[in-house]
Amino acid sequence: MNGQQSLWDFMAQQHDKLLQQTLAHIGLTFISLLIAVLIGLPLGVLIAKKTRLAGLVLGLAGILQTIPSIALLGFMIPVLGIGAKPAIAALFLYALLPIIRNTYTGITGVEPSVREAAYGMGMNGRQVLFKVELPLAMPVLLAGIRTATVINVGVATLAAYIAAGGLGEFIFGGISLNNTNMILAGAIPAALLAILFDFLLSRLQHMNIKRSRIALLSLPVLLVFLSSFYLLPAAYQGRMLAGFTPEFMGRSDGYLGLKEKYGMRIRTVVISDAVMYKAAFDKRLDVISGYSTDGRLKAYDLVTLQDDKNIFPPYHAAPIVREAILQQYPELEDVLNMLAGRISDSLMTVLNYRADYLHETPEKIARDFLRSQGLWKEPRNGHKGTVRIGSKIFGEQYILGAMYSMLIRGYTDLDVETKTGLGGTKICFDAMINDQIDMYPEYTGTGLLVLLQPSQDTVNKLLSDRDAVYNYVQNNFTKRYRIKWLKPIGFNNAYALMMRRHQANALNLKTISDLKAYIDND
Repeated sequence: MNGQQSLWDFMAQQHDKLLQQTLAHIGLTFISLLIAVLIGLPLGVLIAKKTRLAGLVLGLAGILQTIPSIALLGFMIPVLGIGAKPAIAALFLYALLPIIRNTYTGITGVEPSVREAAYGMGMNGRQVLFKVELPLAMPVLLAGIRTATVINVGVATLAAYIAAGGLGEFIFGGISLNNTNMILAGAIPAALLAILFDFLLSRLQHMNIKRSRIALLSLPVLLVFLSSFYLLPAAYQGRMLAGFTPEFMGRSDGYLGLKEKYGMRIRTVVISDAVMYKAAFDKRLDVISGYSTDGRLKAYDLVTLQDDKNIFPPYHAAPIVREAILQQYPELEDVLNMLAGRISDSLMTVLNYRADYLHETPEKIARDFLRSQGLWKEPRNGHKGTVRIGSKIFGEQYILGAMYSMLIRGYTDLDVETKTGLGGTKICFDAMINDQIDMYPEYTGTGLLVLLQPSQDTVNKLLSDRDAVYNYVQNNFTKRYRIKWLKPIGFNNAYALMMRRHQANALNLKTISDLKAYIDND
């Protein structure tokens, strides 16, 4: 399926969405850049005139530059919510340092004799600044704007995590879906935008002094024009707003399935599952793509809509392990299977609630559970060998990873190395294929639709039978990857559409078909 489609075919198929996200990406980049210029340029002039402030201002701007971009976005969400506002604020802060620093450097680099000659001709301070200093500093100033632009084009890809749009939607969707074409469809345009804008600004930078005055006056107009691109992508104007993860947007058992089997058309934003539950609770989103055992269902009083047309396959969790490590340490399989059938849907929801809402550590949750099941043993501190356990980047995987780590240390002479938070399915599975990890918890539906990607006829025959799905992925993983699916843990963490309980009750929405009918009449 995925491998048979060329990058060009994929981009042609997705050209409407690709154009929309490219325009949104340009808009985000230049809205934040415009604000950074409006604030950073005067600040640079100020510290050039009052040099005692230079260390403080440049130091603060430098500290902001060192904050990891994903963390900076996270800090913005409690204040500004999700969407464009926190993304623009974060991008603005990243753009400040090169603009302030280069404005300061450019003005202080003007020869004192030139400045004295200007004053000698009768110019006042304002005239010297606008007619002498800024034109002479323009090449250095534009170099700062060039640097800020390239930084913003790159960092803007992360805006997709907080429902701000941009080319990051393709990149993160492709990572989640093991779809290289989708990753490249976002990464290549983003790289080309950075190269294009850097080239255009370099042309401005190398203008002569007379023309640089024109550039100084035309630059704000250009930035405002490019900023308006964020408003251009046409959007569905209904009142309902859905927030879907990048993976859900591109899956046949996700939004593609909703459109195909339910005929659903709803205004959507792409958002990280780390913030979408809170966004629904705060009434910033009406519908989200959640997981049926997520603890935040209980924490935020959300309800799932019944999948009355059965587009969501079984997602029974089980550990998958490289056959080579099982052959090397035969005792490992029995130990890992000690969790088989022990964790129901409701129990997993409670464990997730403790992690997601009560903020207990995965290690504490895992230890408490194993003790309640009579499975806890003190670590042997053995040195027979090391098993490398991976996990995806959400609470449930951390909890399961901690459980398996404790079981291995307590029941074998093996040590454990954990590599948690490996992102989406593609990163985690690629780590296993490339012998970077030995095992991690996976889900039968993901194994079927994302990793094996059988024909649609095969999928249709399997979806309604949990055992058939498990047997299919177990057999094909062994043949194709030499990876073994061990016994299922017990719970089914399936996709689900979720809404606030009060809203769903008020609108009398119980099924996905009810939601579709409401949207059509909206």
